[in-house]
Parts: sequence; structure tokens; C-alpha cells
Amino acid sequence: MVAAPTVAEQILTLKAQRRAVILAHHYQDPEIQELADSIGDAMELAHAARKFAGDVIAFCGVRSMAETVKVMNPERVIVVPDQEAGCSLVDSCPAAGVRAFKRRHPGHVVVSYINTSLEVQSESDIVCTSRNAVAVVNSIPAHQPILFVPDINLGNYVQKQTGRTNMQIWQGACIVHATFPARRLVAARAQHPQALVAAHPECPDGVLRMADFVGSPSAIVDWCTAQTADEFIVVTESGVRYSLEKLAPAKKFYFVANESCNCSECPYMKLNSLEKLLACLETLEPRIEPPVEIMRRARVPLERMLAVA
Repeated sequence: MVAAPTVAEQILTLKAQRRAVILAHHYQDPEIQELADSIGDAMELAHAARKFAGDVIAFCGVRSMAETVKVMNPERVIVVPDQEAGCSLVDSCPAAGVRAFKRRHPGHVVVSYINTSLEVQSESDIVCTSRNAVAVVNSIPAHQPILFVPDINLGNYVQKQTGRTNMQIWQGACIVHATFPARRLVAARAQHPQALVAAHPECPDGVLRMADFVGSPSAIVDWCTAQTADEFIVVTESGVRYSLEKLAPAKKFYFVANESCNCSECPYMKLNSLEKLLACLETLEPRIEPPVEIMRRARVPLERMLAVA
């Protein structure tokens, strides 16, 4: 008797039939990353989405990132496993607030982190990711004041790296990274004294000051795998463990728990599953279809971001 195909096998069959590609953020569950054509952070996935030949993109991450992919690939069908996969940073920065700021401060250059709504990005002058945020701000003439939205920790980090004093920072935060306490990193370093520390720039300053390296998820993976050290304390979402252990199986990686869930997982990223991925490829729903005018306006700052990267 022939065994019924597994969910993973069904996904691969449908992917071929749909001429689809699966893009997965580093924060996805390992079983999703196993099936992905490309794994990366927001910057890498934005680039990867433009390079493949096909009709459908199944984006496994959060909805706002999928909307960005749609802007850059308007002719393709973009589907997500779960349209409720949102982001606390998106929620913290309503477009109406950004528009109000622009009316009060018309001379500011608005830099929006990619973890904002497409509507906010359409109100921005340029978008950035955690990978290129410093380069984006450095690309803006020094005399021009900046509004950086929405992540306060990333904004503070960028401000320190660039020395920009004329930069206002929105008061948003990631519910995962902002609740990594420095005291837990201190405890982890005491437990693993030989380990190097890699942290995401959305973490609080107290954490970043103890880090040997600060960078985006993919930059953390690249840095850890390139080092000669054998042990690392990683302060970001634990989904990066998949790539770290795949690329450096002989090394050990320890993850610090945050205080929002006493874990290191993003509840939004983890809404996606193999079963939902299969369903979205079967039905081509939920489909990402932002308003055409919003996409048209958002494309300009997104293209500027990719040019800097």
C-alpha cells in the first residue's frame, strides 16, 4: 500500500504546478525553512523576490513584508499562509501619525523601517532594513533633519553609529527584541564565558553594549559562521537557529529568553505553518493586494532602499 503524501510533499507538488517560489524569513519554523527556495532577512527576501522566474510567491513571514514584495512584483500573485501574521512595530506606527508629523515638520526626511505598514512606507522618503539602516541614514545629507520610524532601539543604534543629532525617533518597539533584558544576557555570559555575543539592533541599548556583533538576522548568521569561536550567545528570534546549525553544525548557539513570553519566539512569525502554507498554495488565498495608489507611492522609497543596499 502506497503511503499518502506528507504535507511537505504536497506543498512541493503544488509549488511545481503553480510555478511558485517559497520565500521564508529566518524567524519561520524549521519545517517551513526546509521547503523554502530562499531564506533570509527582509532585505535579502526583497531582492530574492525580484530574481525568480514564476507566477506565484508564497511569502512566509509577516504580512507587511509580503506587501513590500507585492510592490516590487506587482504582476505576480503573492500569497501568505496567515494574513493575521502582523507585527507590533507596524501596530505602533499608524500612517495618520506620520502624516501629522509631516504637516508639522515639512523639512524632515522620513526614514521608515521595513517593519511598517505599506501606507506608512508610501508616506516615507526612503525605507530601510536592519541590514542597511545605517547606510540609508548616511546617504541623507547631514544638514537635513530626519524622522526615523518606528523602532526606538534600532533608531537609537543608528543614531549612535551615524552621529546624527538632527534625528527624531518614533517610540515604537518590537515585542520580542525590546524585552530582552540585559540582566539575562549577563547571566548567559556568566554561564558561557567563552561565547561571543551577537544581537539584533532592535534590542535595548544595554544588550547592544555587551554584544561583540550587532546586525540583521542574516548578518548574524554570516558573522557567527565566519568566526573561529565555537560558542555564541544569540540575542534575536530563535528561528535563526536553523541556518546557524545548518551552516555551522559543530558550533553551539545559546539563545537568551525575553520577558514578553519567556522565550525568544515571535508570536506573529509563528502563526505560519506547513498546513497553512499548503492551503494558500491550493487556494491562492490569502492574497496580498494592496491599493494600487498606495503601491505606486510606496515603490519610490522602496527602490531608494534597494539602491542603497
